[in-house]
Amino acid sequence: MSTISLRVVFAELLRAARSKAGVTQEDLAVRAKLTREYISLLENGKRTPTITVFIRLARALGASPSDWIRAMEKHAV
Repeated sequence: MSTISLRVVFAELLRAARSKAGVTQEDLAVRAKLTREYISLLENGKRTPTITVFIRLARALGASPSDWIRAMEKHAV
């Protein structure tokens, strides 16, 4: 059984949530008060968000941070 890092799980979750919401990286960056480049790094698993950024991203996409944590728990080992 392979271990999937939380960073990779978060990257996939963020990309899927953004796509489902129909927003671009630029749109999300504006909503969450971040840069498009930082969103890209997060979606590619090259950065790990702080808890503050995590909450801002979830809220910017109309999601509950606690729902995202539960989703991450299901997929990470």
